[in-house]
Amino acid sequence: MRKIILLIVLVCFTVIGCQNKKSSNQRVLSDSSGNINNLSVIIENDLWQGSVGEAIRDVLASPVDGLPQDEPLFSMSQLPPQVFSGFTTHNRTVLKIEKGRAKNFRIARNVFAKPQKVVVISGESNQEIIDLINQNSKEIIKAFKDEELKEKQRRIKLSLYDDKPIQEELGLSLKFPTAYRIAKHEGKFFWIRKDITTGTTNLLLYELPLNSITKNDSLMSRIIKVRDSIGKVHIPGPTEGTYMITEQAYAPFQFETTIDNKSTIETKGNWEVHNAFMAGPFINYVIEDKPNNRLVVIEGFAFAPSVEKREYMFELEAIIKSIEIE
Repeated sequence: MRKIILLIVLVCFTVIGCQNKKSSNQRVLSDSSGNINNLSVIIENDLWQGSVGEAIRDVLASPVDGLPQDEPLFSMSQLPPQVFSGFTTHNRTVLKIEKGRAKNFRIARNVFAKPQKVVVISGESNQEIIDLINQNSKEIIKAFKDEELKEKQRRIKLSLYDDKPIQEELGLSLKFPTAYRIAKHEGKFFWIRKDITTGTTNLLLYELPLNSITKNDSLMSRIIKVRDSIGKVHIPGPTEGTYMITEQAYAPFQFETTIDNKSTIETKGNWEVHNAFMAGPFINYVIEDKPNNRLVVIEGFAFAPSVEKREYMFELEAIIKSIEIE
């Protein structure tokens, strides 16, 4: 009996020892940091100032679709490789350029910190590196944007508004911070807004019959017609007879995407107030909710004159993409 007990004790110590050894071999990563949509570019100074840097800026500093003024997809901070160490490696999104190595493109997670997305591009020549940047531009943008959306949603979850009225009325949940409030609730229509220093950021949420908007040649005009009718009824301007409509001077951008695993039409453009000098950007999603025989429409728009609007619209997009339909 004593031999059996001794054997059990020895086995336990062996298991604990193996676990401790395994734990000690695991690298402890620091928490990542950095402002939303701020990208670290690790590249030699001469490459950054030359054709490789131009190719990077053409892709990652290209204008955000749908904003009234040009604003870059990402704000970039360049660092030469020799100073990329310590806290400088902790940025959440990193693009690393390695010249003089075999041609290669890869996306890695949690290399220097967590959570973190690192894109590494290497090539023997400038042209090889430029070709890889251009060939993989969409994948690079998506990798960084997805990481930043997740981080924005994580921050939003720290202080959530109780969306019970939305759940009860529309059978869906939406994660938005307590800085917002429900400004209007009429039946199955919700207007949610937040006051900012120079204006407001806003969300509209409502439903339509499933076949009221179909994917055909008139899809764009139909979506504009619907949002203009909603603006006329629900979103008044500063004086009587004024209301929000879609600005006609610039054609909106339109894409097919997926939200909550459902087919979705995304429309980005600019709104204005009929008979008043007010305008700004909007992003509109029409989600096909076949199980509930309806379309769910959710839109974000900002009124922020004389300031940059990228981060306001990015927050609205992060909120919208948290939607979960029952």
